[in-house]
Amino acid sequence: MKNSEIPRPLRLPVFPWDLLASYRETAAAVSGGVIDLSIGTPIDDCPQIAQAALQSAANSPGYPMVVGSSQLRHAMLTWAVGRGITCLNEDSFLPTVGSKELVANLGWQLGIGAGDKILFPEIAYPTYDICARLAGAQGVPVSNDISTWPRDAKLVWINTPANPTGRVAAKGWLQNVVSWAREVGAVVASDECYGELTYEGAEPAPSLLQEDVCGQSAENLLLVYSVSKESNLAGYRAAFVAGDSQLISALVAVRKHSGQMMPAPVQAALAAVLLDRSHVGKQVARYARRRKILSAALTKAGLTIAKECQAGLYLWVFDRKDRADVEKIEFDSGADWRLLKRFAQVGMIVAPESFYNSCPGSHVRIALCVSDQEIEKAANRLEKFA
Repeated sequence: MKNSEIPRPLRLPVFPWDLLASYRETAAAVSGGVIDLSIGTPIDDCPQIAQAALQSAANSPGYPMVVGSSQLRHAMLTWAVGRGITCLNEDSFLPTVGSKELVANLGWQLGIGAGDKILFPEIAYPTYDICARLAGAQGVPVSNDISTWPRDAKLVWINTPANPTGRVAAKGWLQNVVSWAREVGAVVASDECYGELTYEGAEPAPSLLQEDVCGQSAENLLLVYSVSKESNLAGYRAAFVAGDSQLISALVAVRKHSGQMMPAPVQAALAAVLLDRSHVGKQVARYARRRKILSAALTKAGLTIAKECQAGLYLWVFDRKDRADVEKIEFDSGADWRLLKRFAQVGMIVAPESFYNSCPGSHVRIALCVSDQEIEKAANRLEKFA
């Protein structure tokens, strides 16, 4: 007889990108084919230093170390010091198989479970919610007003620069998050994978672990970082988590038992791009050009880029003439979906706010992850936007 308890219900939502199929069909029917601006997957070449390091470490017959090679641990610490983070040592880091798996699994790997609360931004990367679901915990979307956050939270996710909005958290706000978390005993995990993607001469976004934010102590703090976007290494699955050594030690123990380890060739490639940062500025400049061209075309088409959209890999866009009554709309019928449909009609796919917000409004997220030629084509198509 089949066990009715297996598989255990995980309350997972429908994978959001599966919901765009009909819009893709509409966009694909446009002359010239679809321009997909919905997913933030890099398309530019991997840096030669990463490719060379990967090849040089290809003969790796043994199991890699969960904590990373000595070369990688040195590289991660060197990267941190370069970002003004001086409260860590080589035991404060753990390489992960991309950042998404760490985000999704952090809750249960820290021992968080049923009856516990995991907080995340009310407009956010959907995997923070998945983190709570996989842990069997209660996921709680929260605003930027720290005074409203539940004080019995066990874990708080923050994201700066934010996906999808592009908001960069101010240093003072980060300081207040640290103070609040230490007062209530919560762990803070700061997803900073877009930290270098700032434009118009701006410095990298402030980090949770900078001395003047955390008070020269990583106690109860974690930083999650990925080179997928800045180094075009999404296909390598190369990221890491850093911070409180006790939390890192707990994660290492879980991941040793579960065999979660970054392949040795990828460790070599990650070390290479963390030690040689010359390619990052070049990639940021590419995104800056694409952002400038697309922003001008969107504005000319009568659309508005949200004021807080200052950094990251996306434009957070809405039409002032079509603001939704968010308390009354049905899924797939709100202002964000209407705007998505209008983009599809000119052969472009974007992502609706509904993917990132349980109470969606009228925004869509537009990724900069297409070639310069595709960006120019998208700008031309926006001349016909209605």
